[in-house]
Amino acid sequence: DDNLFSAAPKRQDTRKFFENLSGAGKSIAVLTSGGDAQGMNGAVRAVVRMGIYVGAKVYFIHEGYQGMVDGGDNIKEATWESVSSMLQVGGTVIGSARCKAFRTHEGRLKAAHNLVQRHITNLCVIGGDGSLTGANLFREEWSSLLDELQEQGLIDAEAARANSKLHIVGMVGSIDNDFCGTDMTIGTDSALHRIIEVVDAIMTTAQSHQRTFVLEVMGRHCGYLALVSALACGADWVFIPEMPPADGWEDDMCQKLSENRADKKRLNIIIVAEGAIDSHNKAITPDYIKDLVVRCLGFDTRVTILGHVQRGGTPSAFDRILASRMGVEAVLALLEASTNTPACVVSLVGNQAVRLPLMECVQMTQEVQKAMDEKKFDEAVRLRGRSFQNNLNTYRLIVCVSVQSSFNVAVMNVGAPAAGMNAAVRSAVRVGISEGHKMFAVSDGFEGFYKGQIKEIKWGDVGGWTGRGGSLLGTKRTLPGKHLDKIAEQIKIHNINALLVIGGFEAYVGLLELSSARDKYSEFCVPMVMVPATVSNNIPGSDLSIGSDTALNAITDTCDRIKQSASGTKRRVFIIETMGGYCGYLATVGGLAAGADAVYIYEEPFDIRDLQANVEHLTHKMKTSIQRGLVLRNENCNENFTTDFIYQLYSEEGRGVFDCRMNVLGHMQQGGAPSPFDRNFGTKVAAKAVQWISRTLKDSYKGGRVFTSSEDTACLLGMRRRALVFQPVSQLRDETDFVHRIPKEQWWLKLRPLMKILAKYKTSYDVSDLGQLEHVTRIQPKESDASSAI
Repeated sequence: DDNLFSAAPKRQDTRKFFENLSGAGKSIAVLTSGGDAQGMNGAVRAVVRMGIYVGAKVYFIHEGYQGMVDGGDNIKEATWESVSSMLQVGGTVIGSARCKAFRTHEGRLKAAHNLVQRHITNLCVIGGDGSLTGANLFREEWSSLLDELQEQGLIDAEAARANSKLHIVGMVGSIDNDFCGTDMTIGTDSALHRIIEVVDAIMTTAQSHQRTFVLEVMGRHCGYLALVSALACGADWVFIPEMPPADGWEDDMCQKLSENRADKKRLNIIIVAEGAIDSHNKAITPDYIKDLVVRCLGFDTRVTILGHVQRGGTPSAFDRILASRMGVEAVLALLEASTNTPACVVSLVGNQAVRLPLMECVQMTQEVQKAMDEKKFDEAVRLRGRSFQNNLNTYRLIVCVSVQSSFNVAVMNVGAPAAGMNAAVRSAVRVGISEGHKMFAVSDGFEGFYKGQIKEIKWGDVGGWTGRGGSLLGTKRTLPGKHLDKIAEQIKIHNINALLVIGGFEAYVGLLELSSARDKYSEFCVPMVMVPATVSNNIPGSDLSIGSDTALNAITDTCDRIKQSASGTKRRVFIIETMGGYCGYLATVGGLAAGADAVYIYEEPFDIRDLQANVEHLTHKMKTSIQRGLVLRNENCNENFTTDFIYQLYSEEGRGVFDCRMNVLGHMQQGGAPSPFDRNFGTKVAAKAVQWISRTLKDSYKGGRVFTSSEDTACLLGMRRRALVFQPVSQLRDETDFVHRIPKEQWWLKLRPLMKILAKYKTSYDVSDLGQLEHVTRIQPKESDASSAI
């Protein structure tokens, strides 16, 4: 064992380690079923490697349930190498099929026989709710199926006894994100990538010709893809099954489109979910909308149906990480299952992997459809869960304009540019205006602030901003400390009543400086809130920052290309340097998404012995059928073991087995169009921040002016485990390592052992906060949006 990943301080051992969970003597089978989704291969790979790692036998079942019924060569033992280079491939390598035979009793009897012959009693099913319901039925019938096989003389009493219990764990692979109990299903984020790529491309041609485009996206019963892509591209109108438009919508829509044109907007985008309906359950089709726009407005209108493009292509970084985390968790759930454990499904809630009883989730998913059939649309939205509800609330906030003005709110970017900043500014401006505020934009961060680069920003000024990378407001790393008097003067001149800062570590330090100076300058006694936006994801108080998902996708895409550049040549190892300052987030999570063999970061010190152990490990691996190695190094992980040093070391030690190449990814990680996740995250977080500003302004408005000096009115809005939380910046001071510009504790360090296991290292993995089976929570109607998670 080398300790590259295990330098975390040793705590008193109240913790539970999965080393105590042995898979010896167990057989696990994995299958993908139903419609394919990008990321399924990542889940299969994680199940296979984690299964082999704990000493179990792992089997592929090819062609889903059909392969289980047909048996024979469809059920094959998997090896470590058989899932190599699978992570970046879309669809499912082991095949999927709709299977009528499994719906019959005879089919399930054959399937049971095929499993018993190979002593498989642990099943990992990756599919939609139909596939998972089928798995649960199979589990319930298991003992009667074994009795029947015994009666027919196909198995003996010993085989029936040894295989008496079937354990099932599900993972949801579906691009529609239509399964209750999880915020994201495997494949959804990648499908959004495909949609947004198309919309971005269409926008340029629509802009050239002043066109209206009607786009149909997938989602027969669920409007998630349509809703989020409308948020992510700033669509003019969206139609989803959960929110049928009120009667007379045709006139409202045409009026809005013509107002937009009169406002000098050269294009209109209308997004339609394939299952969209009106309030009388009549389908709303793209062609109907096109004919309506042409007839009423005479606009040049085109229809694009995205179809199966949305299912295709390589999985996004988010889906690879999600699938890897879920696959490992699924194996742990199978190892821990006892005779009375119900079939469970591994889900994502906020930023945490949780286990939920499969049938509770399936039941709730079916209740959504029932509510929609009965036209109880609010109920359907509530059953869809918090994530869906918040997207819908944000969309409604952003599309309605109100006019009365009460307060002046300034918005600014601080620090290095990050993709998604513009989406956050757009959202803040529009929500602020719809809440009745006058919005001001500050250019070039605190530097622009003290120089007076402040002007009012209107609804139309932020049109088309969601898809633009970088920072259109301009951003600088300057801190306010030396210019407090000038900044106070500008706040007075423009009568600014509240401040929203979107940015990185400098934004956080800047807000600390402003709030600390409140006793000296009463101008700073206004509500101030910061939204983290930085590729490095190094802000205390938040698990995620706007911009880091786009950077991760840039890293993963590049690693894929770099690995591919060597296909057909001899064995090769790539040493790649990532950004992040002293924060190892990009390197670690990028390493998990790209399938790295080792990742060097500042947070976990390493020495020459660790480097030596890694080189030996990789040399050993390269003597098998594995052709490519990938080593990531965070830019500031160690001042002496530079990227060049590590490259030279690997080159020398690997001589005769593999050769090496080195790449420094540099600023490409900061550029590019924001990913759907960053657009959506930026839009929602900024909307929530402005709603907080509105509430705090009302509370602190006394005697004709805004005044507040309490520490909870200078806040950071961050994602903490499962929820978005407002935290006073003064309280985050103790959680910060200011010298290295990182939080003292970082959640993603827990992902490092996963990466290590998937790269065939022996390691220690703390599973204390995993493993409890939870229950599906229903949102009560009275719960306000303010307390919901993302």
